[in-house]
Amino acid sequence: MVGTSLESFDFYVFAYFSAFFVGPLFFEPLGELGATAAGFLTIALAFVVRPIGAILFGYMGDRLGRRATLLWTVGIMGVATGLIGLLPTYAQAGWIGAILLILLRIVQGLSLGGEWGGSILIATEHSGRLKRAFYAAIPQLGSPVGSILSATLFIVMTVALPAEAMVEWGWRIPFLLAIPLLLVSLYLRWSITETPVFEGVVAEGRRDKIPFVTMFAQRPAAMAIAIGSALLGIGSYSLMNTYTINYGVERLGFSFQDLLIATTIGGLLQLVTIPLFGAWATRVGSAKVVAWGALGTLLITFPMYFLLQFAAFPILVATMIIGGILPTMSWAALGGLMNDLFPDHFRYSALSFAYALAATISGFVPYVTFELGAATDFAWWHPGVILAILSAITLVSAWAASRRPAEPEFSGSGRDQPETATV
Repeated sequence: MVGTSLESFDFYVFAYFSAFFVGPLFFEPLGELGATAAGFLTIALAFVVRPIGAILFGYMGDRLGRRATLLWTVGIMGVATGLIGLLPTYAQAGWIGAILLILLRIVQGLSLGGEWGGSILIATEHSGRLKRAFYAAIPQLGSPVGSILSATLFIVMTVALPAEAMVEWGWRIPFLLAIPLLLVSLYLRWSITETPVFEGVVAEGRRDKIPFVTMFAQRPAAMAIAIGSALLGIGSYSLMNTYTINYGVERLGFSFQDLLIATTIGGLLQLVTIPLFGAWATRVGSAKVVAWGALGTLLITFPMYFLLQFAAFPILVATMIIGGILPTMSWAALGGLMNDLFPDHFRYSALSFAYALAATISGFVPYVTFELGAATDFAWWHPGVILAILSAITLVSAWAASRRPAEPEFSGSGRDQPETATV
């Protein structure tokens, strides 16, 4: 959980940073709207390459082990994030800084493609079946912790530094902090042991030569269900933590600090709700918790954004809390749902790729929402359309997952059989 928190911090730092600094500092010649769009596209870029990282690190995770793969993912993320803090801006070196930024975002995306699946498996494959849904929820705390850390850092910096200093050199500090955090992450990852499940797969000679091919050959329907189930949990983060911050400042009149404070309050609440939802999933099943979260989000989406147009800070905080709790249900139980869909010998590849593909789709959420807003003169309901679509897809997918039996555990009795169920 701690390692995932630090890796999420590295990624969220850029999300907060991009809303206000990427465009003016690296894409200045594109104009205000063009620079803003380019900033959102740099977020999307890291998501686009995540499936490639999932294939690469999924192969490593299913062939070499969960622990060794997670050491690589966190190391690559930390170095790439730290280097962003050293980039020259457009005013200093023209388009060189933007090109290097794009390359480093690609590296970040590749790293994150293998992070989530490994974190979930490190937790679930050290647990028994009865507690697996709860264990799967704990790494999910990494996302709100990373969000809280990055938002708190920006709040402190915007209070402590004048705007000129932030633009000139202050924006580099959060990225450079990734280097010492990397050392902490590496130490923690080094101290964990390999999972008993993977050790059993190795001992029984059940490793696949090409796990990526096997997972589509044996579990095509499960892959589709996993991708759809992940959309709301990931997409709502992209919408709330990136687009809504920019939209709230530029269109609704909130201050940057107010939005960060509201986001931090919502993140702090998730530190309580994620374990509670994980515990609930152990009683009713992970798929049902994901489904209830999606249904609740679908019902409150348009009322939430209607109220948000009345630019009052209490309404903003209430929006972040209510709009955060319900998608958090789907987020907290996602790891347990996916874990039950796939057998152990290609589980790393399957979890990583399904999550990464959902993340790729979600990475375009800020940009698509921005374009929809521009086309509708930024009508109050335009973010709600995107959130409602994500909720509906996840609801249907979670319902389908709830109708499938969980994958059995194997301990020497041989491989599982190819998938025959249809959805």
